[in-house]
Amino acid sequence: MSRSRIADPQDQNWTAPESGAVLLRPHHVLCAIGWTGRGYSPAFSANMDAVVVGRLRADPDTPVAFTENADSLCAPCPHRRGHGCASAEKIADLDRNHAAALGIEPGARMSWAEARARAMRLRPDDLDRICARCQWLEYGMCKDALRRLRQK
Repeated sequence: MSRSRIADPQDQNWTAPESGAVLLRPHHVLCAIGWTGRGYSPAFSANMDAVVVGRLRADPDTPVAFTENADSLCAPCPHRRGHGCASAEKIADLDRNHAAALGIEPGARMSWAEARARAMRLRPDDLDRICARCQWLEYGMCKDALRRLRQK
């Protein structure tokens, strides 16, 4: 299994150490599906490309482990505070909504293909509810990506 180097300003390993799985918060399933290269900073975008394009999209069998803490995508995020987030309440709400919609519990493990298949059961308009507090929702990237995914 390829293990792309994930950008990390504090040189920590943001993969699940025992498996090399990509660590994801539940709401990051849709973020990965909707990723189009727009991010908070160049370091954040480079990390998203490494994880989403270099691992998840390159190999749908990539193992994913779900967490309630900062994950592989959070590493260079300007809102990350250690293993938490400056927007902890909002992020916890997004994670609860996504976990319920996708049938994912913290600690769950599956392939990226399985996580993506669970997302395919959602309708783009479902994101208005489950992503209600997300600042990226208004751009429509995730809805557009979900529409394309469901058409395949």
